[in-house]
Amino acid sequence: MKRTPLYEIHKSLGAKLVEFGGFEMPVQYTGIIEEHLVVRKKVGVFDVSHMGEFEVRGKDALSFLQKTTVNDVSKLHEGRVQYSAMCYENGGIVDDLLVYHCGDHYMLVVNASNTQKDFDWLQSHVSGDVDLKDKSDSFALLAVQGPKSLQTLQKLTSVDLSKIEYYHFTRGTVAGVPMIISRTGYTGEMGFELYLESNAATCSTIWQVIFDAGKEYGIAPIGLGARDTLRLEMGFCLYGNDIDQTTHPLEAGLGWITKLNKGDFLGKPALVKAKEEGLKRRLVGFTLKEKAFPRHGYELKSNSTSIGQVTSGTFSPSLEYGIGMGYVSAAFSEPGSSIEIVIRGKGIPAQVVKLPFVQKS
Repeated sequence: MKRTPLYEIHKSLGAKLVEFGGFEMPVQYTGIIEEHLVVRKKVGVFDVSHMGEFEVRGKDALSFLQKTTVNDVSKLHEGRVQYSAMCYENGGIVDDLLVYHCGDHYMLVVNASNTQKDFDWLQSHVSGDVDLKDKSDSFALLAVQGPKSLQTLQKLTSVDLSKIEYYHFTRGTVAGVPMIISRTGYTGEMGFELYLESNAATCSTIWQVIFDAGKEYGIAPIGLGARDTLRLEMGFCLYGNDIDQTTHPLEAGLGWITKLNKGDFLGKPALVKAKEEGLKRRLVGFTLKEKAFPRHGYELKSNSTSIGQVTSGTFSPSLEYGIGMGYVSAAFSEPGSSIEIVIRGKGIPAQVVKLPFVQKS
């Protein structure tokens, strides 16, 4: 397994380390619920250096990305970020990703477990003047998330962080170290992502100065376990659970990033056909009425008839009851619909609700 530049710090903090995306990563430090609430109420730091980063250059870079992603890259300007997805010809999702407009080139940020697959797939569609490079090993990535994240980081940089709009980024220094300072987030809270050189000494220094700056706010290290519960409360998709090659963006609720009017792109004919024929199923959120927690793969039913299955589920630390997402037959996808989750052979009542589960400003 690979290790991030901060592996020794995670180990010294007593983190529970697990394999994720080919890396040995911290899943939790003190406990998922405690870490989750730190991010909702204070500020937490995630090491997400396992994510993949690709660089796309050349005069045909824009047309290449227009062909390989579902969103409209032409709408980007330097300093903006776009959430998007890549699809196979049949409309199935290769991966979801972020597209950064870096001025003279683009940067793609992809899921760790898909890095090699994504790069090979993109490489197979390169044509014209396009230079595609996998820069994943060059970057370390920290996500500083929570209502006190801005106050914490502002101590360390001359960049006015309050001026960075959602899904925008800038270049600057934090504690004297040059980096990309981005504001996208996967938790629903105010937060920033710091892309810096993948160097153990530099990363350790930055980690420490951030924790010193956030000490008065109760800053804490946060593992991938709480990252998952935080994103689920916001109804954000996780590749491998809620979306994959067997699902397409329209049924996954990602129609808002799928620009069917932008021109040709891979998977477009299949998506146009699916829309014209009417969606057979939809990804929905649901809450449980009893004290039980849904898990990935559990069957969803209505009146003893199977209507789908759970893709993600957990106990919500913020709401203190069970929440989940799953694909259901379109007839049961409206908020307010009553369904059942089959848990240990018993049908547990649940209700389809509008996402996100937790409302954030």
